[in-house]
Amino acid sequence: MKTWFITGTSRGFGREWAEAALERGDQVAATARDVRSLDPLVEQYGDAVLPLALDVTDREAVLVAVAEAHARFGRLDVVVNNAGYGLFGMVEEISEAEARAQIETNVFGVLWVTQAALPYLREQGSGHLVQVSSIGGITAFVGLGLYHASKWALEAFSQSLALEVAPLGIKVTLVEPGGFDTDWAGASAVRATELAAYAEAHEASRNRPTARAPKGDPTATREAILEIVDLDEPPLRVFFGKAPLGMAEAEYERRLENWRRWQPLSERAHGDR
Repeated sequence: MKTWFITGTSRGFGREWAEAALERGDQVAATARDVRSLDPLVEQYGDAVLPLALDVTDREAVLVAVAEAHARFGRLDVVVNNAGYGLFGMVEEISEAEARAQIETNVFGVLWVTQAALPYLREQGSGHLVQVSSIGGITAFVGLGLYHASKWALEAFSQSLALEVAPLGIKVTLVEPGGFDTDWAGASAVRATELAAYAEAHEASRNRPTARAPKGDPTATREAILEIVDLDEPPLRVFFGKAPLGMAEAEYERRLENWRRWQPLSERAHGDR
């Protein structure tokens, strides 16, 4: 039996994975901004669930929540940083408040939970941090610049983190989903006020093939996430969905072609040393 701490369990992947863990007999500290959304979990699974009201941007509240979960269950085996949202808008359109809120939740929120959990995981000499990233953490599309910035930041510090904590027996996995049938682009999303100058770009973005492709089934990720957390040697990165691998291959081919093309200039910039 494993003990999980999962942020953002009111819906989406967080809810699916909390239910998957509970269904197989694990224990879950489930967090949500509105703790009432967790009532059905408590009604069905009783003491196996610890419902916690949590805004991950509040560092002190995060420290308290993680401590409460550890006190209740005695250990933390899987920490899932799932809380986050999408911010839609061209870079010029994003307000300061919108930009700061996106980074506060998608980057600092994950950082605070990670830092709060690590002392317990170090003491145990074990544990698994699951960071929910996105295909948008390795590539970029029009109209999602600040969202991409948040996920690229998550990817970077999580890769460094994995190197830092591996000698301590702690594992890190970045889950990089493609498009899924969640409300990521719906009620949970924030949309900046559009500028007329970008009208054509917005229209093209809404009609890009990846935006109109069939979405994955979130319930199908239940078995996948359980398999990942049960592995002795889980991957640092794993895609969820059919489309991300092809998108990643195309992205890295473009990068390599660009870097190779400009390698002579790069070498000249090095100097004669």
